[in-house]
Amino acid sequence: MRSTHGVTFRSASKSHVGMVRQVNEDACLDLPENGLWVVADGMGGHAAGDYVSSLIVDSLRGIAAGRSLDEYAATLRTELIRVNGAVREETANRGVTMMGSTVVLLATRGLRGVCLWAGDSRLYRLRDGVLESISRDHSYVQDLQDSGLLSEADARVHPRANIVTRAVGVEAQLELSSVDLLIDPGDSYLLCSDGLNKTVEDHEIREVLSHDEPDEIVRSLVHLGLNRGAPDNITAIVVKVSS
Repeated sequence: MRSTHGVTFRSASKSHVGMVRQVNEDACLDLPENGLWVVADGMGGHAAGDYVSSLIVDSLRGIAAGRSLDEYAATLRTELIRVNGAVREETANRGVTMMGSTVVLLATRGLRGVCLWAGDSRLYRLRDGVLESISRDHSYVQDLQDSGLLSEADARVHPRANIVTRAVGVEAQLELSSVDLLIDPGDSYLLCSDGLNKTVEDHEIREVLSHDEPDEIVRSLVHLGLNRGAPDNITAIVVKVSS
């Protein structure tokens, strides 16, 4: 729990390997004292994915909080770019084809926030009963949806639904998307890997996220995913804002 500028942030996180995978390649960072929450979803197999997601989380954990949100966000962005280069070097050293990880983060100061992301891990906001996806997937199927060639329902079951178009470590230059946020007391935020939103419907996320206790919410969301077979790792962080 953290309280700044008369606003209190309560958060909880949970990650599960799922029902099929042998290794949990997700990693998360629940750091309310810094106003920072991160989900990273590794890819590449053979221990490569969990190496990258853990490197992202461990690197961002060590960043000093900074005097302002703008300064902090800029430093977080710079660190992700540095990690991108380090991952590409490690990929070459291991002689593997690809190592990478999606990332989504929320950084806050008082009633201001910033979301940075690459890939299809998501940030949702629940405000006044309305659930909104703040991030927008960098993925093959999202590009098809944006072009009007694919419905949201069809995107869930598309055979190439797992292909992301941006991720840490995949390209020489990391492209991060960013959204500035104005935070209201009463807001609820959910950061998650795609293992959750591909098994749990938005209306179910909205209903569970409307409950009060972050720890109960993350456990309920992961439990829902597990009940659906959880073919992928599942990670969720919930942040509740109050005055």
